[in-house]
Amino acid sequence: MFEFHHRALPWNVVFGAGKVTTLPAELRALGYSRALVMCTPHQSESGQRIVDLLGPLAVGLFDAAVMHVPTATVAAAWAVAEDLGADCTVGIGGGSTTGLGKALAVQHDLPLIAIPTSYAGSEMTNIWAITDGGRKSTARDGAALPKLTIYDPELTLSMPAKFAGASGLNAMAQAVATITVVRPNPFVESIALRAVTALAQSLPRIITEPGNMDARSQALLGASLAGAAIGTGTTGLHHRICHTLGGTFNAPHAETHAIVLPHSVAFNADAAAAGTAKLAQALGVEDAAIGLFELAKSIGAPTALSEIGVRESDLDRAAEITTEKPIDNPEPVTTQKVRALLQNAFQGTR
Repeated sequence: MFEFHHRALPWNVVFGAGKVTTLPAELRALGYSRALVMCTPHQSESGQRIVDLLGPLAVGLFDAAVMHVPTATVAAAWAVAEDLGADCTVGIGGGSTTGLGKALAVQHDLPLIAIPTSYAGSEMTNIWAITDGGRKSTARDGAALPKLTIYDPELTLSMPAKFAGASGLNAMAQAVATITVVRPNPFVESIALRAVTALAQSLPRIITEPGNMDARSQALLGASLAGAAIGTGTTGLHHRICHTLGGTFNAPHAETHAIVLPHSVAFNADAAAAGTAKLAQALGVEDAAIGLFELAKSIGAPTALSEIGVRESDLDRAAEITTEKPIDNPEPVTTQKVRALLQNAFQGTR
């Protein structure tokens, strides 16, 4: 017998190849006419194409978004937006750009339109984050949810296949967090399981056939569903660890999630046995944690924290920061347990 409370988010999604061209009409329908386009430095050309597409509806380009949403970057973007009189932002890119747009939406009431080019999935959540003084903090706020998300799988073709693997596992982590729980929400769980299957089946195809639009579309759909799941579901130890490694040690976001995910699933396997079994079934494997580890290897994603710049000398502090505050997690969390998990992730232990 189920007992749960479910409240859906007010998503507004346009999905399909070539749909980015509908942006001007969608912007007008929402009542916006002075958009500040945002992206990371290496996507400045993509950002400029959006500026050109919008024409008079765009007031400029801010191409300095970076990982983990530092407070200084938010302040710089807001100064530009305020100076140009922007009435919204259009973020094209991955989680870094979406995260910046969310922070501006929450802190300065500047609505966000998201155009994902990776599999971050964060555009489907009301979770926002900011990094200040070497600490990354997260919260939920309805203002963080984009007013519109345009998913155009053609825009993901510029994403290198190897990064697509890590990005997809980052999205999968959002789905996994809502499956491997003690008291699942059946609405959320059904979305999350569909996301896992879509990502598990499409990511290997992207590696072998980078131009396969069906695989790119399935992966983008999986990322969207994974974000939707965590947007109305819960997080736990996995995301706390990854935010610590990112905010304090500047570990790359997608790769960190890809590496830690099998270990966090193993950590909770006994305490969330029913959900872990469903996860394994969605992955098409017998053991969920091992299946995720092998999937990461097969798609070229890193499998050890030592590969992405994390030092073994960082692990004690990372465990302490992770456990500073209580964590709602199926398996009880202690600093010692987290330190052991981090050691396994550092070494890339199967």
